[in-house]
Amino acid sequence: MDKRPLIRRLTTRDRGLDIINEVSDNSAADARVDARVSEIVADVARRGDEALVGYTSELDGWEVPDARALEIPRARMDDALSHLVADDRHALETAADRLRLYAEHQKLKDAGYTDGAGNRLGHVVRPIERAGVYVPGGAAAYPSSVLMNTIPARVAGVDQVIMVSPTPGGRVNEWVLAAAALAGVNRFFAVGGAQAIAALAYGTETLPPVDKIVGPGNAYVAAAKRQVFGRVGIESVAGPSEVLIIADASANPRWLALDLCAQAEHDPGARATLLSPDEAMLDAVEHCLAEEVDQLPRAEIIRASFNNNGALIEVADLDEAFALSNRVAPEHLELAIVDANDWIERIRHAGAVFIGHCTPEVLGDYCAGPNHVLPTGRTARFSSALGTYDFQKRVSVVEASAAGAAQLAPVAQRLAEAEGLDAHASSAHVRGLPGDS
Repeated sequence: MDKRPLIRRLTTRDRGLDIINEVSDNSAADARVDARVSEIVADVARRGDEALVGYTSELDGWEVPDARALEIPRARMDDALSHLVADDRHALETAADRLRLYAEHQKLKDAGYTDGAGNRLGHVVRPIERAGVYVPGGAAAYPSSVLMNTIPARVAGVDQVIMVSPTPGGRVNEWVLAAAALAGVNRFFAVGGAQAIAALAYGTETLPPVDKIVGPGNAYVAAAKRQVFGRVGIESVAGPSEVLIIADASANPRWLALDLCAQAEHDPGARATLLSPDEAMLDAVEHCLAEEVDQLPRAEIIRASFNNNGALIEVADLDEAFALSNRVAPEHLELAIVDANDWIERIRHAGAVFIGHCTPEVLGDYCAGPNHVLPTGRTARFSSALGTYDFQKRVSVVEASAAGAAQLAPVAQRLAEAEGLDAHASSAHVRGLPGDS
């Protein structure tokens, strides 16, 4: 019998402890995964539909006559939505409405100004034409991911949203189908893994190529997104999901325990961490975890996640907790403390912040409004949540007046000459000649 504690107890008083490595995912990409994905991507790019059909049979255990059978008809999506029971449809529609409202507030807008010489400068905003949405599948179904990845694209004005999702054995989840209809997916292909990412990037005879691919997946999907980046855009390379909770003596230990379990039940690689300066609170949470875990259907996964990556960490005070949080740059950050809003200015890096005892991360997962596709593995230091802006581009616009050209041309000419680009210099020079047009 495994005698290990359910979750590690650590303290920052242990000066030999590297907290960042303890609670962050800094693992390098698996070379074997990268090599296999490289083979799959090249194969799909070369053989198209034939490769998709082969990998669907090999990896998903689903024999299809040809790639056309991988596409789910729009009528099938609409039918799934129409057959949801009233309460289920209400929940899905409420979440979609809230996501749509939030996404509307994120839209980038045209901007510009005119300088003193009459030059007009600015940018116009344009949506990308075709987006690829990857929705995880297989062991679990994620209709929330359909909404989170698709609705911002539709709000941005994307012409076509192409969704892919693995369907082992050919069984498609009704919730996922219903969410696709509600969110506005144009075409849905029942294919997943690295082969789906390759098909979105290169296109096949049946599945059209896209301009940008969004959505989380397993290690093979992450590796494939890295490898096709440049041919297409991507929003991020997702790693294991993570939550970091900062709590003081005012928190409810059972609520904290359930929040940690909610994160851990994703998969054995998920990371759930609690920081507190209150040792009694950590003791109470540990006790609650022992009571709660075995009552949950995914107890085995939760235990594996806690054993691999979970931690209850005693810190000296809240100042240290926030300093440590900024170093970790967590995907999800919960503030279960008194006057939580007073600490917001201290947060430099986090994917999403959940403020106060009544705001568990799970609300953000499903229906609060902000997106649940967030930076992981410390990438919140330089990236943000998926949003409407990820499906928009800013196109710079410059219109020089005659006076403006006369003013700017000598500057451009001098800089071009410094760089040894004579044609550049001449192009600027002729615009600056008086009376020459």
